[in-house]
Amino acid sequence: MKFPLSVAIITYNEEENLPRTLDAIKDIAEEIIVVDSHSTDKTVEIAKNYGAKVFIENWKGFKDQKNSALEKCANEWILFIDADEVVSKGLKEEIIKAIEAKKADGFYINRKTYYIGKFLNFTWQPDWVLRLVRRSANPRWEGGNIHEYLRIDGKTYKLKGYLYHYTYKNLSEHFNKSLKYAKISAEEMYKNGKRFKLHKLIINPFWAFFRQYFIKLGFLDGIRGLSVSMSYLFSTFLKYLFLWELEQKEKNGKS
Repeated sequence: MKFPLSVAIITYNEEENLPRTLDAIKDIAEEIIVVDSHSTDKTVEIAKNYGAKVFIENWKGFKDQKNSALEKCANEWILFIDADEVVSKGLKEEIIKAIEAKKADGFYINRKTYYIGKFLNFTWQPDWVLRLVRRSANPRWEGGNIHEYLRIDGKTYKLKGYLYHYTYKNLSEHFNKSLKYAKISAEEMYKNGKRFKLHKLIINPFWAFFRQYFIKLGFLDGIRGLSVSMSYLFSTFLKYLFLWELEQKEKNGKS
């Protein structure tokens, strides 16, 4: 039985992940909206085979791309998921109850990450994300184009059940993305007028590690927790170093 639910997904070369994602929601979603950024694999073909409405658009950044997908949804209820996320059976049941009960305008979902062959129980936990919303609550993606977040005007609750996140395939992909996102973050900081401070380059990376490994109990996830915590140190250090580099380029350009 399908419900007045639109599922919104943005994609780029997700042929490996997308079937698993769509299999989990195809029986409850009345509409699937996919905004694709010119994939070169079979992503678009797979999406269409599942009955999705596919729109091919140039990449505009995460926030703007997701807002574009939002605008195309026709139903009162909208579920946002990434192409590497899977709605668990328990969460699916909770989504159905939430739509039928209509007790809130939006619902937070706990995302549980699968990392190097195993789900993390402490690292990145809990990871509450607002993903199920009513169109009448004025949903919109805000923030930067890397740390974007969904907002609504209305009452929110939390749902039981996990949104499984099948993230990085391996360590190389994880740390390469950390490098990429660190550079994007630095560019956004620079654009917003933030400037390099030496003490932040020295202190903030170690605080990022300490917070994830000890305060967030990442050490209980063993080597996996250590790896994730080190990625925070790595990316935070590079973020400020990239910011410094941008300032040096500006100075050299003016000299």
